[in-house]
Amino acid sequence: MEFRIIKSPSPGALEIIIKRSNTKIEKASVCTDAIGLVQGRMIDMVVAADIAYKIVDVTVCDVKGSCPQNMILLAILGDTASVEAAISRIQESMRIAKC
Repeated sequence: MEFRIIKSPSPGALEIIIKRSNTKIEKASVCTDAIGLVQGRMIDMVVAADIAYKIVDVTVCDVKGSCPQNMILLAILGDTASVEAAISRIQESMRIAKC
C-alpha cells in the first residue's frame, strides 16, 4: 500500500477528488484541511476505509481511475490531525496483519 497526505490542499486537488469520487461531497460541508491518499488492493482499501471511519471523524471516498491496472485509491478528507491519525492507524493495522 502507498500513503500520502496533502496538507492545505489546493482547490484544484480537491476538485480532482470530488470529480473522480462516487461520493457526493459538498465542499462547504466537509472539512478539507488535509487529504490522505491510500492506494492498494481492493481488499486492503475496504479494510482501510473501515479503520478510518472507526478511528476519527473523517470523510472517506473511493477515487475512480481509468488506469488499465485498475488501481484502487481512497481519499480521506478532514482536519489535519484526524487525517494523520487515520493514516497512522491504517499503516499500523496493515503492519500487524502482515505479521
